[in-house]
Amino acid sequence: MSYKRLTNPRIGRGIHFSLSALLFLTFVSGALAVTPRQDDGSERKRAFQLYREAKYVEALPIFEKLASANPWDREVIEIYGFLILGQVVESKDALTRKQARQRGRELLVRAQQMGADDALLKSTIETIPAGGGDDVSFSVRKEADDAVRDGEAAFIKRQYSKAIESYQLALLFDPKLYAAALFTGDAYYQLGQSAQAGEWYAKAIEIDPNRETAYRYWGDVLMKQGKKLDARDKFIEAYIVEPYNRLSRDAFSNWAERNNLTLSHPNIQIPTSMSHADSGDTTISIDPRILNDNKDSAFAAWMMYGLVRASWVKSDFSKEFPDEKVYRHSLKEEEAALRAVVHALPKKNDKNTKNLDPSLQTLLKLDQEGLLEAYILLAIPDEGIARDFADYRRANADRLRRYVLEFVIAPKN
Repeated sequence: MSYKRLTNPRIGRGIHFSLSALLFLTFVSGALAVTPRQDDGSERKRAFQLYREAKYVEALPIFEKLASANPWDREVIEIYGFLILGQVVESKDALTRKQARQRGRELLVRAQQMGADDALLKSTIETIPAGGGDDVSFSVRKEADDAVRDGEAAFIKRQYSKAIESYQLALLFDPKLYAAALFTGDAYYQLGQSAQAGEWYAKAIEIDPNRETAYRYWGDVLMKQGKKLDARDKFIEAYIVEPYNRLSRDAFSNWAERNNLTLSHPNIQIPTSMSHADSGDTTISIDPRILNDNKDSAFAAWMMYGLVRASWVKSDFSKEFPDEKVYRHSLKEEEAALRAVVHALPKKNDKNTKNLDPSLQTLLKLDQEGLLEAYILLAIPDEGIARDFADYRRANADRLRRYVLEFVIAPKN
């Protein structure tokens, strides 16, 4: 069975998170973990030591000097950018906060141009507009929003007990405030109280089970405790909640790497392509290179794929989605086309089935296991298919979870 890596290159997704939480991420998950070079000067060593100790306020001016003295030091520039973003919460002036976001983003872009490519950096660059953007409110209740910002300011100063008080105040004003519950968990972790951190991540998930962040943070904490399987379960939940989010994918991949495992989707080669003329006619082409074995049955099966999709383009989409005026590739279309391939194959008891190429054998197995839709959504989504993910997940989270456990996680060769 052939596999491909756990990526979704056709899907783009922005995220929103606390600026102080950026620094929590770097501390807990090691997203920016660095080892000073042997020839580091004393100031550089001291800066990295302060960073590793989460003494961000003390580290900021040193990184500023280092970045000015050596603007091509990628690690310094990257951490300096995140530290500036983390300090946004200190300012009471909206323009100053915007300028800090703009400056922090510019530094991260420079670090990326010099080769930095971690998921946190990429997601941050995607989230913050080039000009710094406007402040993002945590709550529509001003009292709750102000309390969260007070908590962030305390968190940055490592005043974690004070931060917890502010986050709890925010929850009094807005009991459904996801960020307040999430950040309470972060603060408890920093206080060395991992059990309480987990309780608050669970409360955040109860508030909104459709956001990946609390699952992922909880997984990071469990990994630090050496609870590998519990961490796995949390990273899987983060992934199947938001599979098109770079952070949830990379966190899951990092867990696998640390446990000598690989994550990859079954690699089903679809040899059928189509082109649509302005007249409405559809041309179906099949690549003959993939049809080396059992040619007749394979050709007929993959021809059905093209015919079904052509029918969806012409009429089936408008019938299935009457409220959508513009055609898009959908989960239902892809599922119907792939299932038509399966139905056109020799029956499973037929001696010819074992002679099918690996793609067709894998497709047949996925269908038999009831995991064909999960494969489509997680392995081969495009923008159109991704729009169907939320509805599918609400009714089929167990199938997504089972697909990941049975088809995606594998030992390294």
